[in-house]
Amino acid sequence: MTENALARLQLPRRAMALVLAGGRGSRLQQLTDIRSKPAVYFGGKFRIVDFAMSNCLNSGIRRMAVMTQYKSHSLLRHIQRGWGFMRGELNEFVDLLPAQQRLDDVSWYRGTADAVFQNLDIIRHHRPEYLLILAADHIYKMDYSMMLAEHVERGVPCTVGCFEVPLAEASAFGVMKVDENDRILEFAEKPAKPEPIPGRPDVALASMGIYLFDAEFLYDELPKFMSGEMTHHDFGRDVIPAMVAGGRAIAHPFSRSCVGEPGKGAYWRDVGTLDAYWEANIDLTATDPQLNLYDRDWPIWTYQEQLPPAKFVHNMGDRRGMATESMVSGGCIISGSLNRSLLFSSCRVHSFSKVEWSVLLPEVQVGRGARLTKCIVDRGCEIPDGLVVGEDPVADAARFNRTERGVTLITRDMLAALA
Repeated sequence: MTENALARLQLPRRAMALVLAGGRGSRLQQLTDIRSKPAVYFGGKFRIVDFAMSNCLNSGIRRMAVMTQYKSHSLLRHIQRGWGFMRGELNEFVDLLPAQQRLDDVSWYRGTADAVFQNLDIIRHHRPEYLLILAADHIYKMDYSMMLAEHVERGVPCTVGCFEVPLAEASAFGVMKVDENDRILEFAEKPAKPEPIPGRPDVALASMGIYLFDAEFLYDELPKFMSGEMTHHDFGRDVIPAMVAGGRAIAHPFSRSCVGEPGKGAYWRDVGTLDAYWEANIDLTATDPQLNLYDRDWPIWTYQEQLPPAKFVHNMGDRRGMATESMVSGGCIISGSLNRSLLFSSCRVHSFSKVEWSVLLPEVQVGRGARLTKCIVDRGCEIPDGLVVGEDPVADAARFNRTERGVTLITRDMLAALA
């Protein structure tokens, strides 16, 4: 192995990841009434935050700080239970940094840049050479070590992860314009009229909310931003545009470091709306989904209870537990029927019930004879015997939260109001 190759392999050990996990995720509506968006369940056994943190671990970055704020108890408990295997004596850790008014007795985290700024003394203590700043609310698999190697080779103090999105959706992202050397020429956070990629009028280049900085540079520059006239205290709205204006930022296309299977394209999802959340979960029930959760070379780490295997019971006439194109987690007992549905742990689907195109979060019980179609059912809900949801749009909208695309969210409070 050459000296350069060895140095490249060591780069992740010289980096530290700052996982920004304080967002409310209000577009997920009642799903985030009691938990932050990064703590929302995904994929049958995971939380959304597990994907960014697993990418770090699999990339060799074993120093992480998770910054939390909004309704963080569920998230903190999950990380404490599921991510406590790091070894401090090997300089590995997951540090939890909840908002705690460390600089004064007035300000919580006012934005993504402020969250990092308020913890600069803690970050400095670990002496990283590079700081990888990650949004904790997206679903994707990415080798950050490749982005880090490119960042070091280019010698620019700031690198921004980017990917291509349809122009019609680009106003939800930071949109950038780059030259032939990937230097970012323009950057606009959530523009009303996003600019397309030259020669490709239907596509824009969007920020992934992934920023890589030389640590010393950020230590010097971030306090200047915070003492100036930053209106949002945010990387996307304040820091990155200033970096671009100074010619100090380059783009790193996601296609260069995404982890996936040949021919399936680069998978990245912002599951920030009920429709997007439902679709991303249901996609996993396909025979050959674009996101492969069975890849043992790039596992997604998480916390899970020790539960018995899923069980399908009864085999008599029309009373038979069965599932087609579905994912069923541990602890579930099924005596009804499932089709294109995803069940988290410890769900019960009772006899003569039917669940189709639905996502059931942990500990949901579906009563006898109930029928659910295109639903998201929040944790701990008990669906009454015979309840029908997903077949009458007017009735669904009157009782539950029904989206324009026909997905119905059911929560315990909504069910209580039926009584």
